Parts: sequence; structure tokens; C-alpha cells
Amino acid sequence: MKIVILDGYAENPGDLSWEGFEAFGELTVYNLTLPEDVVGRIGNAEIIITNKTLLDETIFAQCPSIRYIGVLATGYNVVDIPAATKRGITVTNIPAYSTPSVAQFTFALLLEICHHVWKHNEAVKSGKWSECDYFCFWDYPQIELAGKTLGCIGYGRIGQSVGKIAQSLGMNVIAVVEHEDKPRECDNVRFVTMDNLLNESDVISLHCPLTDSNKGIINRNTISGMKDGVILINTSRGPLIVEEDLKEALCSGKVAYAAVDVVSAEPISRDNPLLSAPNCIITPHIAWAPLESRKRLMDIAVKNLEAFLSGRPINVVKA
Repeated sequence: MKIVILDGYAENPGDLSWEGFEAFGELTVYNLTLPEDVVGRIGNAEIIITNKTLLDETIFAQCPSIRYIGVLATGYNVVDIPAATKRGITVTNIPAYSTPSVAQFTFALLLEICHHVWKHNEAVKSGKWSECDYFCFWDYPQIELAGKTLGCIGYGRIGQSVGKIAQSLGMNVIAVVEHEDKPRECDNVRFVTMDNLLNESDVISLHCPLTDSNKGIINRNTISGMKDGVILINTSRGPLIVEEDLKEALCSGKVAYAAVDVVSAEPISRDNPLLSAPNCIITPHIAWAPLESRKRLMDIAVKNLEAFLSGRPINVVKA
């Protein structure tokens, strides 16, 4: 049986092993596959592993040997699920592997906004503290989170983890979800409408999957309903934000700070409006990337394939 990994570098740049997959057949690993090379690299392979390489009906028609596609991520929009289902191709994803890492990174971004740790480190090393007449100085306002309200758009595993960290810092947590789950309110989280979340939150953090209904959910209209000086964090999906509208709000001060680990097109384009927006932190989609998180991903990916081959598939994505 032939197994092809089309774009393995992000998951394993060399600090992990593919041996779990090697146990199941003849394995070929590519760091990156360009669109024009996909069909040739798949060839007559039955098992395809992808992270961000697109697989659609055009590919399936030219590669009829495909039986299984394992997505090395939670999001699976890179695969045409209806087309795969129609052809009897099983598609799996990796749920829940990155929850601790993404929740931690969300607060790395938020705390950087609150304290500008690296900027102050640089200021000290440049001699600014040595030249100061006082025992301390700060170049940016310091923000205390206790007593402020965090609004989570989406309250699944990651949102809940973020909510717990927020509460440990003394924050109030409110959330909006597509389907209310009342038992979660025992965690002192209050479910509200989107309008209420927008106008009550001091910090808004996005933790929802990208769907047709929420694409561009952060836009000029929804921003107008937010508190003046709100902080916006996005470690979810870039297209949830209309980036030109966010830049406008950052320029006006309506949004005081934004921090995004994801953008509308990745890698980021040189003309992305957020690159020239003030008070905006942009990181290169790394919230998921600690070694511990990627190790969990690898283990689940191998188990997904093992379950499929045994006739009891798990984590199957359905149309």
C-alpha cells in the first residue's frame, strides 16, 4: 500500500518521526507540493495525507486509487468533502490536539498587549532605564485584566480553555455560540447574544470554525457595536475578519489593539492591510505549533489511519 504525505514540513520540520505511518506501507513524504504537482505525486497511492494542499474533484478524477485522506489539522476545508464522499473516500481530521497551545498563545498575545514586554526589554537594553531619573518607567500604558470582560465568539474546547484562564486572572467571561449548551454556565460563563457580547466586552477573542455564515463576522458593522478601545484577538481563522475594516477601526482608535495569528490568505500577502495598521500584532499561524502539540497531532493522525485500515474509522469528516 502506498502512502503519500503531500506537505509534511509544517507538522514535522525534522523534530518528529514519520515512523508511525511507515508501519502501514510504502511511505513518500514531501515537504511541500505545488498545485501542478499534486496529481503526479499522488499517482496510484491509496492513502493521502495533507495539511494545506487542496484536494478536490479534479484531483479525485485523475487519482481514482485514493481510498483515504488524512488531514493534518482540525480544519478540513482543503478537501472537497462532498466530492470525496461521493467517491467513497474516507476523510479524517485531527480534533482537539491544539487546545492547550492555542489557549496559551491567546494569552501570550493578550498579555503582550497589556504590558508590551518585549518593547520594554528593548528599551532597557538600549540604555533608557539607566538614563532614567526614577526607579521605573514605561513607554506604554499597563493594562490590568482583573474585572474586565472577555467575550468569546465560539465556546468549544479552545474557547472553554481560554475562559478558564481568563477567570483565573479575575476576568468576567461571556460567550456566544451557535448552539447554546446550558451546562457550560456552571463554569460562571454567561451566554449572550452577539449584540450583547460586542457592547459588553473589553476583550473579544475568536474561537469558532470558519463557516459560510460567519465569514467576515468582524466587519465595519459589528465593530461599530463594540466598546470604544476594545481589544481583539484572533487565533481561529483569518477570514472571520474583514481586514480592511479592522485596519480602519485601529486607525480611528475604535479598536485599541488587535493581535492575530491568522490572516485571510496565508502566507500573508505583502498588501495585507493589517501590515500597515497601528497597534496590530501579527504572528505567522503558530499558536498550534509547540512540539508537544504537534506530537499529539502526529499520534492522532496515525491512530486515524490505523482505525481506518482496521475497518473502524474514527474522526471521520462527513459531508
